[in-house]
Amino acid sequence: MQVEDLLKVVQDVLDERKGHNITTLDVRGKTSFTDYMVVVTGTSDRHLKSLCDYVVEKLREYSIKPLGIEGDLGSDWVLLDLGDVIVHAMTAQARGFYQLEKLWSVDGASTEVEVTSA
Repeated sequence: MQVEDLLKVVQDVLDERKGHNITTLDVRGKTSFTDYMVVVTGTSDRHLKSLCDYVVEKLREYSIKPLGIEGDLGSDWVLLDLGDVIVHAMTAQARGFYQLEKLWSVDGASTEVEVTSA
């Protein structure tokens, strides 16, 4: 599966499962460990975990397994590592505190990729 197709599947699942404020950061050329980071806000620790679980479940249809999952129930941040795409599912409070979008911007230039909702 091409990275753009993988990214689209991840975005679609997060949108379908009511993830809030889905933002895709294009970090190609800024880091060597991934191409895209998808940041999504969930309403609770359970919602965060289920967002990532649904992504994993959908990717099984394409025989894709995650490289790792960090965080669990009780966490305010769940990270799903898919190699070329990393999903950061966070509570609104954690997202505001860590400000990943700001961290990965360079010289104030936007690194966000347009996300279309169905």
